[in-house]
Amino acid sequence: MRKGLNPQKDKAQDKSEFAHQVILPVYIPNQEGYFKDSFRILQLCLESIFKTTHSKTFISVINNGSSKEIQDYLDELFITQKIHEVIHTTNIGKLNSIVKGLVGNNIELVTITDSDVFFLDNWQQETVKTFNAFPKAGVVGIVPQFRNFSYLCGNLLFENFFSAKLKFTEVKNPKAMKRFFHSIWGEANYNLSYLKWNLTIENEISTAVVGSGHFVATYRKAIFDQTQTYFEYKMGVDTELYLDEIPVKKGLWRLTTNDNYAYHMGNTFEEWMQETLDEMPANVIKQEFLLTYPEIKNSSKIDYFIKNRLFIKLFNKKRIRRFFYKIKGLPKHEINSY
Repeated sequence: MRKGLNPQKDKAQDKSEFAHQVILPVYIPNQEGYFKDSFRILQLCLESIFKTTHSKTFISVINNGSSKEIQDYLDELFITQKIHEVIHTTNIGKLNSIVKGLVGNNIELVTITDSDVFFLDNWQQETVKTFNAFPKAGVVGIVPQFRNFSYLCGNLLFENFFSAKLKFTEVKNPKAMKRFFHSIWGEANYNLSYLKWNLTIENEISTAVVGSGHFVATYRKAIFDQTQTYFEYKMGVDTELYLDEIPVKKGLWRLTTNDNYAYHMGNTFEEWMQETLDEMPANVIKQEFLLTYPEIKNSSKIDYFIKNRLFIKLFNKKRIRRFFYKIKGLPKHEINSY
Protein backbone atom coordinates (compact mmCIF):
# COMPACT_ATOMS: atom_id res chain seq x y z
CA MET A 1 0.00 0.00 0.00
CA ARG A 2 1.31 3.43 -0.94
CA LYS A 3 0.71 6.42 1.31
CA GLY A 4 1.36 10.01 0.38
CA LEU A 5 2.98 11.52 -2.73
CA ASN A 6 6.55 10.82 -3.79
CA PRO A 7 8.36 14.17 -3.27
CA GLN A 8 10.24 13.67 -6.57
CA LYS A 9 7.09 13.51 -8.66
CA ASP A 10 6.84 16.27 -11.29
CA LYS A 11 10.09 17.76 -10.01
CA ALA A 12 12.29 19.18 -12.78
CA GLN A 13 15.92 18.10 -13.06
CA ASP A 14 18.50 20.58 -11.84
CA LYS A 15 20.76 21.93 -14.57
CA SER A 16 23.96 19.93 -14.69
CA GLU A 17 26.95 21.51 -12.98
CA PHE A 18 29.23 19.73 -15.45
CA ALA A 19 30.48 21.19 -18.73
CA HIS A 20 32.19 18.15 -20.25
CA GLN A 21 31.60 14.40 -20.12
CA VAL A 22 34.15 11.68 -20.84
CA ILE A 23 32.76 8.26 -21.81
CA LEU A 24 35.15 5.33 -21.63
CA PRO A 25 33.99 1.78 -22.50
CA VAL A 26 36.20 -0.99 -21.09
CA TYR A 27 36.52 -4.62 -22.09
CA ILE A 28 39.29 -6.56 -20.32
CA PRO A 29 38.05 -10.14 -19.76
CA ASN A 30 41.40 -11.42 -18.48
CA GLN A 31 45.09 -10.52 -18.32
CA GLU A 32 46.43 -13.06 -20.77
CA GLY A 33 47.59 -12.95 -24.39
CA TYR A 34 46.18 -9.88 -26.15
CA PHE A 35 44.99 -8.47 -22.80
CA LYS A 36 48.21 -9.12 -20.86
CA ASP A 37 49.00 -5.41 -20.30
CA SER A 38 45.48 -4.02 -20.74
CA PHE A 39 44.80 -3.38 -17.04
CA ARG A 40 47.97 -1.33 -16.69
CA ILE A 41 47.11 0.55 -19.91
CA LEU A 42 43.63 1.31 -18.54
CA GLN A 43 45.12 2.68 -15.33
CA LEU A 44 47.45 4.94 -17.30
CA CYS A 45 44.53 6.14 -19.42
CA LEU A 46 42.40 7.04 -16.41
CA GLU A 47 45.28 8.64 -14.49
CA SER A 48 46.03 10.83 -17.52
CA ILE A 49 42.37 11.89 -17.57
CA PHE A 50 42.47 12.73 -13.85
CA LYS A 51 45.58 14.85 -14.35
CA THR A 52 44.38 16.80 -17.39
CA THR A 53 40.68 17.53 -16.90
CA HIS A 54 39.00 20.45 -15.17
CA SER A 55 36.75 20.11 -12.13
CA LYS A 56 33.55 20.30 -14.20
CA THR A 57 34.30 17.05 -16.04
CA PHE A 58 31.90 14.13 -15.58
CA ILE A 59 33.71 10.81 -16.08
CA SER A 60 31.61 7.79 -17.10
CA VAL A 61 33.17 4.32 -17.34
CA ILE A 62 31.17 1.46 -18.83
CA ASN A 63 32.51 -1.94 -17.87
CA ASN A 64 31.57 -4.09 -20.85
CA GLY A 65 31.97 -7.54 -19.30
CA SER A 66 35.46 -7.23 -17.84
CA SER A 67 36.97 -9.44 -15.15
CA LYS A 68 36.24 -9.19 -11.41
CA GLU A 69 39.56 -7.43 -10.82
CA ILE A 70 38.66 -4.68 -13.29
CA GLN A 71 35.18 -4.38 -11.78
CA ASP A 72 36.62 -3.98 -8.28
CA TYR A 73 39.12 -1.38 -9.50
CA LEU A 74 36.39 0.70 -11.13
CA ASP A 75 34.14 0.42 -8.09
CA GLU A 76 36.97 1.77 -5.93
CA LEU A 77 37.40 4.74 -8.28
CA PHE A 78 33.69 5.45 -7.99
CA ILE A 79 33.66 5.14 -4.19
CA THR A 80 36.60 7.53 -3.93
CA GLN A 81 34.83 9.91 -6.36
CA LYS A 82 37.55 9.86 -8.98
CA ILE A 83 34.92 8.86 -11.53
CA HIS A 84 31.28 9.93 -11.41
CA GLU A 85 29.56 6.98 -13.01
CA VAL A 86 30.39 3.30 -13.47
CA ILE A 87 28.05 0.95 -15.30
CA HIS A 88 28.67 -2.81 -15.18
CA THR A 89 27.24 -4.95 -17.97
CA THR A 90 27.90 -8.25 -19.68
CA ASN A 91 29.79 -8.04 -22.98
CA ILE A 92 27.20 -6.10 -24.97
CA GLY A 93 29.68 -4.56 -27.41
CA LYS A 94 31.51 -1.26 -27.64
CA LEU A 95 28.81 0.89 -29.25
CA ASN A 96 26.01 -0.39 -27.02
CA SER A 97 28.25 0.47 -24.06
CA ILE A 98 28.84 3.99 -25.38
CA VAL A 99 25.10 4.56 -25.75
CA LYS A 100 24.61 3.65 -22.07
CA GLY A 101 27.00 6.45 -21.19
CA LEU A 102 25.32 8.94 -23.54
CA VAL A 103 21.80 8.66 -22.20
CA GLY A 104 20.66 10.08 -18.88
CA ASN A 105 22.99 13.10 -19.01
CA ASN A 106 22.67 16.52 -20.61
CA ILE A 107 26.25 17.78 -20.71
CA GLU A 108 27.18 20.06 -23.59
CA LEU A 109 30.36 18.30 -24.74
CA VAL A 110 31.03 14.57 -24.65
CA THR A 111 34.38 12.93 -25.32
CA ILE A 112 34.19 9.28 -26.38
CA THR A 113 37.51 7.52 -25.92
CA ASP A 114 39.05 4.08 -26.13
CA SER A 115 40.63 2.78 -22.93
CA ASP A 116 44.17 2.88 -24.39
CA VAL A 117 44.39 6.66 -24.89
CA PHE A 118 46.94 8.73 -22.99
CA PHE A 119 45.61 12.30 -22.60
CA LEU A 120 48.01 15.23 -22.59
CA ASP A 121 47.66 18.56 -20.84
CA ASN A 122 45.53 21.27 -22.50
CA TRP A 123 43.50 18.83 -24.59
CA GLN A 124 40.23 20.19 -23.19
CA GLN A 125 41.24 23.80 -23.68
CA GLU A 126 42.27 23.22 -27.29
CA THR A 127 39.15 21.19 -28.03
CA VAL A 128 36.85 23.96 -26.81
CA LYS A 129 38.95 26.53 -28.64
CA THR A 130 38.39 24.62 -31.88
CA PHE A 131 34.64 24.36 -31.31
CA ASN A 132 34.43 28.09 -30.61
CA ALA A 133 36.61 29.03 -33.59
CA PHE A 134 34.59 26.92 -36.03
CA PRO A 135 30.84 27.12 -35.30
CA LYS A 136 30.16 24.29 -37.79
CA ALA A 137 32.38 21.83 -35.92
CA GLY A 138 30.35 18.81 -34.80
CA VAL A 139 33.24 16.63 -33.64
CA VAL A 140 36.82 17.53 -32.73
CA GLY A 141 39.63 15.00 -32.46
CA ILE A 142 42.90 15.61 -30.62
CA VAL A 143 45.27 13.37 -32.61
CA PRO A 144 46.07 14.54 -36.18
CA GLN A 145 46.32 11.59 -38.58
CA PHE A 146 47.27 10.96 -42.20
CA ARG A 147 44.88 12.40 -44.82
CA ASN A 148 41.87 12.64 -42.51
CA PHE A 149 40.14 14.86 -45.05
CA SER A 150 39.46 11.81 -47.25
CA TYR A 151 36.91 10.40 -44.77
CA LEU A 152 33.45 11.93 -44.31
CA CYS A 153 34.51 15.51 -45.02
CA GLY A 154 32.51 16.15 -48.18
CA ASN A 155 30.47 19.00 -46.71
CA LEU A 156 33.52 20.90 -45.47
CA LEU A 157 35.43 20.41 -48.74
CA PHE A 158 32.41 21.46 -50.80
CA GLU A 159 31.73 24.58 -48.76
CA ASN A 160 35.37 25.72 -48.78
CA PHE A 161 36.64 24.39 -52.11
CA PHE A 162 37.71 27.82 -53.38
CA SER A 163 38.30 29.43 -49.97
CA ALA A 164 41.81 30.61 -49.15
CA LYS A 165 41.18 29.47 -45.56
CA LEU A 166 41.33 25.83 -46.67
CA LYS A 167 44.90 24.89 -47.59
CA PHE A 168 47.79 22.54 -47.02
CA THR A 169 50.08 23.59 -44.20
CA GLU A 170 53.11 22.00 -42.59
CA VAL A 171 52.35 19.31 -40.02
CA LYS A 172 52.59 20.88 -36.57
CA ASN A 173 53.90 17.80 -34.76
CA PRO A 174 55.32 15.18 -37.16
CA LYS A 175 56.93 13.24 -34.30
CA ALA A 176 53.56 12.64 -32.65
CA MET A 177 51.96 11.71 -35.97
CA LYS A 178 54.72 9.21 -36.62
CA ARG A 179 54.22 7.77 -33.13
CA PHE A 180 50.50 7.28 -33.77
CA PHE A 181 51.14 5.40 -37.02
CA HIS A 182 53.68 3.17 -35.27
CA SER A 183 51.21 2.40 -32.45
CA ILE A 184 48.72 1.01 -34.98
CA TRP A 185 50.75 -0.52 -37.80
CA GLY A 186 54.31 -0.76 -36.53
CA GLU A 187 56.48 -0.53 -39.64
CA ALA A 188 56.97 2.89 -41.24
CA ASN A 189 55.68 1.93 -44.70
CA TYR A 190 53.84 5.17 -45.41
CA ASN A 191 54.22 8.10 -47.79
CA LEU A 192 56.67 10.48 -46.10
CA SER A 193 54.73 13.42 -47.54
CA TYR A 194 52.01 12.68 -44.97
CA LEU A 195 54.45 13.72 -42.24
CA LYS A 196 55.00 17.06 -43.96
CA TRP A 197 51.57 18.31 -45.04
CA ASN A 198 48.08 18.40 -43.54
CA LEU A 199 44.95 19.87 -45.06
CA THR A 200 43.86 22.55 -42.59
CA ILE A 201 41.23 25.23 -42.27
CA GLU A 202 41.99 28.46 -40.50
CA ASN A 203 40.52 31.77 -39.40
CA GLU A 204 41.64 34.66 -37.23
CA ILE A 205 41.12 32.57 -34.08
CA SER A 206 42.57 29.14 -34.78
CA THR A 207 43.76 26.50 -37.25
CA ALA A 208 42.33 22.97 -37.37
CA VAL A 209 43.13 19.84 -39.33
CA VAL A 210 40.32 18.76 -41.65
CA GLY A 211 38.77 15.44 -40.57
CA SER A 212 38.85 13.40 -37.38
CA GLY A 213 39.59 9.89 -36.21
CA HIS A 214 37.27 8.07 -33.82
CA PHE A 215 39.42 6.36 -31.20
CA VAL A 216 39.21 9.59 -29.21
CA ALA A 217 37.05 12.57 -30.17
CA THR A 218 34.72 15.14 -28.62
CA TYR A 219 31.17 15.65 -29.86
CA ARG A 220 28.51 18.27 -29.38
CA LYS A 221 25.96 16.44 -27.25
CA ALA A 222 23.09 18.07 -29.16
CA ILE A 223 23.80 15.90 -32.22
CA PHE A 224 22.67 12.80 -30.32
CA ASP A 225 19.02 13.85 -30.29
CA GLN A 226 17.90 10.64 -32.02
CA THR A 227 20.32 8.03 -30.70
CA GLN A 228 19.93 4.44 -31.89
CA THR A 229 19.40 2.20 -28.87
CA TYR A 230 20.80 -1.15 -30.02
CA PHE A 231 23.61 -2.33 -32.29
CA GLU A 232 23.89 -5.92 -33.48
CA TYR A 233 27.68 -6.22 -33.59
CA LYS A 234 30.16 -5.91 -30.72
CA MET A 235 32.92 -4.29 -32.80
CA GLY A 236 33.79 -3.73 -36.44
CA VAL A 237 31.18 -4.15 -39.21
CA ASP A 238 30.99 -0.35 -39.46
CA THR A 239 30.00 0.13 -35.81
CA GLU A 240 32.28 3.19 -35.68
CA LEU A 241 30.63 4.55 -38.84
CA TYR A 242 27.47 5.28 -36.86
CA LEU A 243 29.23 7.82 -34.64
CA ASP A 244 31.35 9.15 -37.50
CA GLU A 245 28.36 9.96 -39.72
CA ILE A 246 26.15 11.71 -37.16
CA PRO A 247 27.90 15.12 -37.32
CA VAL A 248 27.97 15.06 -41.13
CA LYS A 249 24.28 14.20 -41.36
CA LYS A 250 23.65 17.27 -39.20
CA GLY A 251 25.60 19.40 -41.68
CA LEU A 252 28.52 19.78 -39.27
CA TRP A 253 32.27 19.39 -39.81
CA ARG A 254 34.77 16.81 -38.61
CA LEU A 255 37.93 18.53 -37.35
CA THR A 256 41.07 17.82 -35.30
CA THR A 257 43.27 20.15 -33.27
CA ASN A 258 46.30 21.29 -35.24
CA ASP A 259 48.71 19.98 -32.60
CA ASN A 260 48.68 16.57 -30.92
CA TYR A 261 47.07 16.26 -27.48
CA ALA A 262 46.92 12.50 -26.85
CA TYR A 263 48.85 9.29 -27.54
CA HIS A 264 47.51 5.93 -28.59
CA MET A 265 49.08 3.30 -26.31
CA GLY A 266 47.72 0.10 -27.85
CA ASN A 267 47.71 -3.11 -25.82
CA THR A 268 51.41 -3.29 -24.91
CA PHE A 269 53.00 -1.37 -22.04
CA GLU A 270 56.13 0.65 -22.79
CA GLU A 271 58.28 2.53 -20.28
CA TRP A 272 57.67 5.94 -21.88
CA MET A 273 54.03 5.74 -20.83
CA GLN A 274 54.75 5.64 -17.10
CA GLU A 275 57.58 8.14 -17.49
CA THR A 276 55.29 10.61 -19.27
CA LEU A 277 52.64 10.25 -16.58
CA ASP A 278 55.19 10.76 -13.79
CA GLU A 279 56.46 13.93 -15.46
CA MET A 280 53.00 15.48 -15.71
CA PRO A 281 52.19 17.93 -12.90
CA ALA A 282 49.68 16.95 -10.25
CA ASN A 283 46.14 17.95 -11.16
CA VAL A 284 45.04 21.35 -9.93
CA ILE A 285 41.48 22.70 -9.99
CA LYS A 286 40.91 24.06 -13.48
CA GLN A 287 38.05 26.19 -14.69
CA GLU A 288 35.93 24.85 -17.52
CA PHE A 289 36.35 26.59 -20.86
CA LEU A 290 33.24 28.43 -21.99
CA LEU A 291 31.54 27.50 -25.25
CA THR A 292 30.27 30.25 -27.52
CA TYR A 293 29.11 28.42 -30.65
CA PRO A 294 25.53 28.78 -31.97
CA GLU A 295 22.78 26.19 -31.95
CA ILE A 296 22.75 23.43 -34.57
CA LYS A 297 20.73 23.97 -37.75
CA ASN A 298 20.08 20.55 -39.25
CA SER A 299 21.14 19.88 -42.83
CA SER A 300 18.52 18.76 -45.37
CA LYS A 301 18.70 15.36 -47.06
CA ILE A 302 19.26 17.07 -50.41
CA ASP A 303 22.12 19.13 -49.00
CA TYR A 304 23.67 15.99 -47.50
CA PHE A 305 23.38 14.09 -50.79
CA ILE A 306 24.93 16.86 -52.88
CA LYS A 307 27.90 17.48 -50.58
CA ASN A 308 28.65 14.02 -49.25
CA ARG A 309 27.64 11.76 -52.12
CA LEU A 310 27.58 13.59 -55.47
CA PHE A 311 30.45 15.98 -54.77
CA ILE A 312 32.69 13.28 -53.30
CA LYS A 313 32.30 11.16 -56.45
CA LEU A 314 33.64 14.09 -58.45
CA PHE A 315 36.30 14.94 -55.88
CA ASN A 316 37.72 11.42 -56.00
CA LYS A 317 38.45 11.62 -59.70
CA LYS A 318 42.22 11.98 -60.16
CA ARG A 319 42.08 15.15 -62.25
CA ILE A 320 39.81 16.93 -59.78
CA ARG A 321 41.86 15.76 -56.80
CA ARG A 322 45.13 16.94 -58.38
CA PHE A 323 43.57 20.30 -59.26
CA PHE A 324 42.45 20.62 -55.64
CA TYR A 325 45.93 19.77 -54.35
CA LYS A 326 47.42 22.40 -56.64
CA ILE A 327 45.12 25.27 -55.66
CA LYS A 328 45.44 24.38 -51.98
CA GLY A 329 49.21 24.77 -51.94
CA LEU A 330 50.57 21.23 -51.99
CA PRO A 331 54.09 21.38 -53.51
CA LYS A 332 54.05 20.49 -57.20
CA HIS A 333 56.46 17.57 -56.84
CA GLU A 334 54.20 15.94 -54.23
CA ILE A 335 50.84 16.24 -56.02
CA ASN A 336 50.96 12.94 -57.92
CA SER A 337 52.02 10.84 -54.93
CA TYR A 338 50.06 12.42 -52.06
